[in-house]
Amino acid sequence: MIDTWAETLAGVFSEVKQQLGRGVADRRHPARHPTFASISPDGLPQARTLVLRAFDPEQMALAFHTDGGSDKMAGLRERPFAAIHIWHPSRHLQIRMTADVTIFDGPDAADAWAKVPEASRENYTISPKPGSPLDAALDYEKGSNQARFSILSARVSHMDILYLGDCHRRARYDRLTNWAGHWVAP
Repeated sequence: MIDTWAETLAGVFSEVKQQLGRGVADRRHPARHPTFASISPDGLPQARTLVLRAFDPEQMALAFHTDGGSDKMAGLRERPFAAIHIWHPSRHLQIRMTADVTIFDGPDAADAWAKVPEASRENYTISPKPGSPLDAALDYEKGSNQARFSILSARVSHMDILYLGDCHRRARYDRLTNWAGHWVAP
């Protein structure tokens, strides 16, 4: 039996927004840790898991916190685009999105930094910067430096949604069509 939300384009779109919202609110929700892919400065794809920190359903924008010194930042400054992937096993739902990425740091990230728990701040200020060679696994230091804290705001431009319940269904949505959506072959 098909989940009723998967019967209509509007239902699928609504379900995606609901799952993204739950990813922000629930630490154990599958949407909490999406795969975020971008292009490195040398043109190679890079994928990593990020924590979904905010979702604006009106703007269809997702927010992530990151260390501004990480390798992904150089690539995003050159090519501010990302692909975001979420797999929700119990809902049989794959969410694939492409997004334009805006980086906020310095004074533009100060309000968000103020809300980051003290114990978590050190995750954004590893020294040497993430990806640097080390002589031993633990030859790094943690600090608390807002200058290295960045917010990635990913404004979704396209979505490809695949439902793998009893009756497979796939839909695509585009910002340019005001998210009208259309069915495509799964």
